[in-house]
Formats: sequence, C-alpha cells, structure tokens
Amino acid sequence: MLIRSEFRDLTTPSGTMRTYVYAPADASESKRYPGLLLYPEIFQQTGPIVRLSMQFAGHGYVVMAPEIYHQHEPPGTVLAYDDAGRDKGNAYKQRTAMQTFDDDAREVIRALQQHPGCNGRLGAVGFCIGGHLAFRAALQKEIRAACSFYPTDLHSGAIGAGGNADTLRRAGEIDAELVLIWGRQDPHIPAEGRALVYKTLQESGRRFTWHEVNAEHAFMRDEGARYDASAARLCMGIALDLFQRALA
Repeated sequence: MLIRSEFRDLTTPSGTMRTYVYAPADASESKRYPGLLLYPEIFQQTGPIVRLSMQFAGHGYVVMAPEIYHQHEPPGTVLAYDDAGRDKGNAYKQRTAMQTFDDDAREVIRALQQHPGCNGRLGAVGFCIGGHLAFRAALQKEIRAACSFYPTDLHSGAIGAGGNADTLRRAGEIDAELVLIWGRQDPHIPAEGRALVYKTLQESGRRFTWHEVNAEHAFMRDEGARYDASAARLCMGIALDLFQRALA
C-alpha cells in the first residue's frame, strides 16, 4: 500500500505540538480508514518510530504520531540514541505534567476525527514511555483499543511532574480492549512490576491480553543491539490483530 506522509502543527493548551501523519495514499472522504494515535519513545520521532508508523499505515490506518516533548523542544527535535539524548528525554518525562499528556491526547484524537480519510474508529499504540501514554490514552472514551509495548513507569507511576502518575490506579475506567507486550529481560520493568500491572487489570475486570517475550527493553527498535527481529515480527502481528479485530 502506498503511504502519504506529512506533518501538522496542532494547537494545545501548552503550545504547538508537531504531529506526524502517515496514511494510505488513497485515504479520503470516499475511502476511509481507522485511526491510530502512535506514541514514540523518549527520543521522539526517530527513524525506528517513522518506520513503525509507516508499517501501521501500510496495513490500512491513518497514523498520527505527536512530539511528546513539544513543551520543551522546538518542532522537529529528535533526541539522539546516546547518553545525552537519554538523559534529556528522561528529564522531560519528569517535567511534563500528566495534564499536558492528557490534553495532547485529546488534541490528536480530535485531529484524527477531523481527518477526511479517517472513519472515526480509533486506537492507540506506543513504545517505552509511549506504551504508558497509549495505555493512558485509553482513558479517553474515543479509544477502542490500545497496544502498549513495554510501557515504562506504568507499574511505578514515576512519570510526570511530581512522579506520581495515577494511570494504573485508573485502569478500571478503561473500556478499550488492551494488549500489553513485555520483554522478560527488560531491566526497566522488573517481574514484580509486571505482576502488579497484571493483578490490577485482572482485579478491575478489564478486557486484555498479555504477552511476554524473551527480549530486552526496546526490542522493537530496529537500530542497535537490543533489536530482536523475530520478536518484533511476532509482536507487530499481535498489535495488528488487535486493531483489525477492534477497529475494522
């Protein structure tokens, strides 16, 4: 499927948010597709995130990927996969208020609903901090399904200004179908943290599926030593199956 890419600068309560749009080339008022809110890692719109976005778009989705740190960096900023980029990205996740993340989610949802090629059936997907934000986006009733790849700080709440995010505590409010995907060798999310997330979802009666693979953190990132092509292929299929089932 041919893909058309562009960006839009959305207005949010905390400033302009550059948002990248990937859609089937024939997406229009006469040919509409489901929409996906796609959240990146702490490094924003890197090459791997671009390629993941295009993969989803190629399967028939209008994808919008926002810059989550627009409050701190000028439009178009991509943080490097190095110590300096990691440190800056981790600092920003502690300085950004959860209200800002929520406001941003609503703006992207609105933009997807207004896209002429989107049919209004919406899902969310994300990686690392983006996995957490995709899970949190499911608190918005417009989101019918969310897939979270190794969502960091979901178990601890150590994200946002004050480091006390209530995302997991509010899981009972979610109506969307959830898929959670983890790497068992991920040092950022220990087994006891995963167990807490599972227990919370089970006790709150959410509709979810759970997948753990033998891989490290960021195994979907097709740059660097952590990339696991076999696990990435398997887990992309799991995500696509969710969205085909919930949004088709």
